[in-house]
Amino acid sequence: MFNGKMKAITFSYDDGVFQDRRLVEIFNKYGLKCTFNVNSGLFGKGSRTVMPEEMPELYKGHEVAVHCITHPQLSKLESDEEIINEVEGDRKRLCEIMGYEVVGMAYPYGDYDDRVVDIIKKHTGVLYSRGVPQSLSFDMPSELLTLSPTCHHACDQLFELAEKFIALKPDSPKMFYIWGHSYEFDRVNGAWERFERFCELISGHDDIFYGTNKEVLIQK
Repeated sequence: MFNGKMKAITFSYDDGVFQDRRLVEIFNKYGLKCTFNVNSGLFGKGSRTVMPEEMPELYKGHEVAVHCITHPQLSKLESDEEIINEVEGDRKRLCEIMGYEVVGMAYPYGDYDDRVVDIIKKHTGVLYSRGVPQSLSFDMPSELLTLSPTCHHACDQLFELAEKFIALKPDSPKMFYIWGHSYEFDRVNGAWERFERFCELISGHDDIFYGTNKEVLIQK
């Protein structure tokens, strides 16, 4: 259960891009919580203009998680040491920036294999990590290092899933998990407005817990 509730909703957004500033405003307006996955070796590169000194205040009330130092395809890295450095190096740097223990992650490009998962499990402080294939399900993950989101924010079924989740009266814990990149909202006409309508629809329900990935997945 999530603070005594059987349903939880959580969000996961990647890359630490400037559009996160607008996205955070929307989440804060509707009392929603997100996990932002950041590459600590790419600050200031391209659209990644959210800088370290800004992060503690910008992402206050949300969660910062690992996205690797340089956003590589982890399964393509030849040595275990490269994988460990990309993941644990990023994690340690983000811990320093945020002032708390970072334990979450999203795989760059959604790329991982059994070797990558085993290395992360044995040699890093990461407790959970997200891929990208949509499950279209509200079931809790059986394996935290290979979890799949319910859907991407551009999913055609987003509002249908929202209505179904709101109406759900489960007898076991259920999770609605949405992911994306905030820069994607700038690429589709009306995407920001559509997403804000979704946030308004899903917010403010007494039987739903609104939490970061860590708050939802890592039960104390």
